[in-house]
Amino acid sequence: MSRSRFVVIGTAAVLALSPACSRQTANPASPSALGGANGTGAAADGSTLKATAPVPVSPVNDEQVSDLPTLRVTASAMKFAEPATLQYRFEVFNEAGVKVQDSGLVNSPSFKVTAILSFRKRHTWRARAEREGAAGPWSTTGSFVSAEGGYIRGNEVFDPLYNGATVGERIGATTFVADRGIRLEANTSYVRYLIPQTITSGEFSMEVEGLRANAPGDKSKVFGMSSGGPDFIIDPYRVDIQYRGSSGFPPNVITFRALYGSATGTDVRYEPDTGTRFASVFQLSPSTTYYWQWTWSREVRLIVKEGGINGRTIYNVGVPSPNGTYAPAPHYAYLGAPVGRSGAESASIVGATYRNVWIGARPRPQ
Repeated sequence: MSRSRFVVIGTAAVLALSPACSRQTANPASPSALGGANGTGAAADGSTLKATAPVPVSPVNDEQVSDLPTLRVTASAMKFAEPATLQYRFEVFNEAGVKVQDSGLVNSPSFKVTAILSFRKRHTWRARAEREGAAGPWSTTGSFVSAEGGYIRGNEVFDPLYNGATVGERIGATTFVADRGIRLEANTSYVRYLIPQTITSGEFSMEVEGLRANAPGDKSKVFGMSSGGPDFIIDPYRVDIQYRGSSGFPPNVITFRALYGSATGTDVRYEPDTGTRFASVFQLSPSTTYYWQWTWSREVRLIVKEGGINGRTIYNVGVPSPNGTYAPAPHYAYLGAPVGRSGAESASIVGATYRNVWIGARPRPQ
């Protein structure tokens, strides 16, 4: 073989080997935490964050819930990058597949639904992790059946009221206000609940709007309980929770009275002392929601929160109740109160609007 032929063959061999060698020696790029399969775009499922999909934990499989549920998923993890702080987004859909809530970003893999849900309907939900504007893949779908709505059962009453219905009995002029609850249109109006089993120790709570300072009235009643006697004021098991009107002493005061078996016996009458009452004047606003919670056992206590159940506590007064037992038979509860011998000015508050009523021997379910 001549020298020139050898050079040509050798050069061709080198050129043939060059692409293969370059492919084998290139350093692979490190995977990116953000971006799709090539690190720049969305993955096939639309995700832009290389994180694992969370897995629904509860509620799932059409679980029946008794209140607004807390949605829970397993925590997501980054696939390639170092561990990172992730946030989560939850979406809830009604039975028609219409989104009824987007949680926005939350800092843990759980979220309590706050949207108003249709009662006794199947809802679905999903969740994903997000970080720095990028989103991971959605979880599989969880499902639940929403709460059955209001009920009176044994020693419990739940009455949402914002759905335009009540499990109680409407007395006098009342109006349902869309998504807000039931409004009392006169001081002779109220809602009455007959509780099948007497509650000797329990909770009576609700959200109320429409309470205003300097309204007409005297010892005006926000809510109350009794044994259903012919005169509410002298009922031996009267409980009345008051926001006094402009004729009250003093006006605009929050106070209460509870009788444990006698309308005349001072040893079973429980109420704040005069000093506490005069220190409990509040200028309530009709546009503000107030959460009222009454509990009774060996102590009676009234708590009022401004802004709803999770709002700021403005009133928290308790009185020991060592004598007697709260044991009305039958056991009635009221939004507002019946008219007694004190007259209509000491009965219900005109314009008071109620929702999310709970009465029970156990605390309000979360």
